[in-house]
Parts: sequence; structure tokens; C-alpha cells
Amino acid sequence: MRKLFWILLLANVILFAVMQRGGVDWLGWGGQGVQPQPELNSDMIRLLPALQVSPAKTSHAAPAHAAAPPQPPAPSPAPERATVAPVVPPAPVPSPSTLIQNTAVSQGTKPDQPICLEWGDFSGTDLTRATAALSALQLGDKVGQREIERDIGYWVYIPPLKNKTAVNRKLGELKGLGIKEYYVVQSQGPWLNAISLGVFKTREAAENFLHVLNAKGVRTAKVGERASKLKTTLFILNKVDAGTEAKLEAIQKDFPGSELNKVPCGLTR
Repeated sequence: MRKLFWILLLANVILFAVMQRGGVDWLGWGGQGVQPQPELNSDMIRLLPALQVSPAKTSHAAPAHAAAPPQPPAPSPAPERATVAPVVPPAPVPSPSTLIQNTAVSQGTKPDQPICLEWGDFSGTDLTRATAALSALQLGDKVGQREIERDIGYWVYIPPLKNKTAVNRKLGELKGLGIKEYYVVQSQGPWLNAISLGVFKTREAAENFLHVLNAKGVRTAKVGERASKLKTTLFILNKVDAGTEAKLEAIQKDFPGSELNKVPCGLTR
């Protein structure tokens, strides 16, 4: 085997040498050896740019479609017009005369129809104040008055004090609390040095006034009956206009317990 190996190796070497020298006729190739390949012209060779080849996809998914061309931006909606509420001009302020006429109409009274009233009843310091308020209206002969005598009345009072010094001290306290209407009983008897703060024809009116005094800080006042005859004054206003009535309604609020009533004009005199 070793000799055969060397024989085959030698035969391959001889064959290789013959091929390099152009071939021989005794090999049976027609006397023409193997033609060497012509040399390449290196100056005619041009290198093509390398193609960018994307790596093959392992999945069998369909190729992606070409990207859609960019759509033009949608036009922005036109700004909504703000709805402006119509400006409503303020209602004209009615004049005082118009207010008076409207009040008269709402009460079933014609503006030019005369009005008759009764206001009262008053006594003591309230009578003085009410008289001054009516005088300021300058109604002349349209104002009248009549006295009313009652068998039983009610008053708000501070019980009799020991002496005049105690009375003056108590009056100073009342003034400090804003109480300016009072009457000191000076007649001899069980009510000497008592301080009257108001006289009323009903207990309800007297108790209401007492609550007002308590709210102001008066603590010693009481409500009691007047056993003696009580004389009060009732004011009569004959054939006044609606403007005067409106003024009296405003004044009447300063006199708790008083009443302002409309009456037929034929019954005022």
C-alpha cells in the first residue's frame, strides 16, 4: 500500500507539470494543450456601489404598503361668535309724585280724591311730639282734634321712687339709655314720684312698648291699669292729599302704639 501511494503521488505531480507547460500530444488531447486564461484588464474594471440590502424577514407577512402621503392639516374651525346679551336700559326711577299716585291707586283711591284720616290717640309727651310733627306739615285748618275719655287704660311706668333725688337719678339713667319721653307724677297720692313712660288703650299695645324698653336696657318698668279715667287726644285730618298721607305714614312709625286709619270724610267733623 505504501508503494501504491507513492506511485499515485508521483503520477499527480507529473500530470500537474505537463498542464503547466501547455500540454503534450501523447496525452491524447489532439496535440493542443490547455490554453491559459487571458489576463484581466484592471483599468477596465469599475466597482459598482454597494447596494443597501435590508435583512430578509423571517416571517411570511405581506410587504408593508408604501406610507400614505401626508394629509394637509385640517382647517381650524372658525371661532364662534360670542352671543352678546342686549343691553337693557335701567328702568326709570319714578318721581315721588308718581309713587304717591301709584300708592293711591293700589289702595282704591284716586290721586285727586280727598282723603280723611284719624291718628291717635295720644297723651303726655307723645301728645306734645305728635302736635309738633303735624305743625311741621303746615296743614292749617285741615287738622283738628278731639278728646277721648276712657274708663280703663294701660300705662308703662316705673313704680314711685322715695324722693326727688331718686327720681332725678332714674331720669339720668333713662336719658343714658336713649329714653326721652317720660312724665313724672307729682300729684299727691299713691303714685307720687312714679315715672310714666307711655299710656295705651290696650294691654297688648302697652306690653309691646315694654318689650321695646327692655331691649334698650330698661329693667324696672311695668305694665298696669289706670283705674282713673284716662283722657287722650285723637287727631283728625280732613281732606288731605295722597302726599300728606304718605308723610303721615312715615311719621307714625315713630309713635309705637298709635294708629293711622282712613275714615269717610263725612264722619270726621
